[in-house]
Amino acid sequence: MTPHSLGLLSNKTSGVGWHWLRSAVEMAAMESGNCPLAADVASSGWTRNPRLATRTPGADAGSVSAARHFTIATLRQWGLAGRCEDVALVVSELLTNALRHAMPGPGQVQPRVPIRLGLLQPGPCVLCAVADPSDRAPVPAEPDDLAETGRGLHVVAALSDNWGYTPPGDTGKVVWAMFRTPGRPELAHVQR
Repeated sequence: MTPHSLGLLSNKTSGVGWHWLRSAVEMAAMESGNCPLAADVASSGWTRNPRLATRTPGADAGSVSAARHFTIATLRQWGLAGRCEDVALVVSELLTNALRHAMPGPGQVQPRVPIRLGLLQPGPCVLCAVADPSDRAPVPAEPDDLAETGRGLHVVAALSDNWGYTPPGDTGKVVWAMFRTPGRPELAHVQR
């Protein structure tokens, strides 16, 4: 990561456990043409003080519904109601995939790191990211026409402007999706 990209998530947010988002932010910046982040980030449309909201959902099915509600409430508070349904659906798919494919089965050792959800508005876009403890890369499935599952990453690709994942490692990976938002956001900090 470049030193300037580390400045994107400033010291104001350092106490909220955002470090796991750094590589996802860097990848999203490259995908959106904002990387390397210049010293004058505002010229590229990104800000040094992005809006940030994170949660550590539980490992149960109810956490998907709670994450959807959290996402919708957060984006509405940020004034981004226009894309909140798309973002919430993608968050649901990413979290469902993490719960289904990254968590150990009954009787297996629990992971060292939890599943995490992050929402970030670094400029005229929203980044949603789900970190999970799996060291396996997400691969879009090719389900048959009658299959009831296996379309999650296709939904993510269809609704988001870009998506990707960080290289899996010892602590897992982060799967992210980026959504362009209309106009330039306010740069004022939103209290939560």
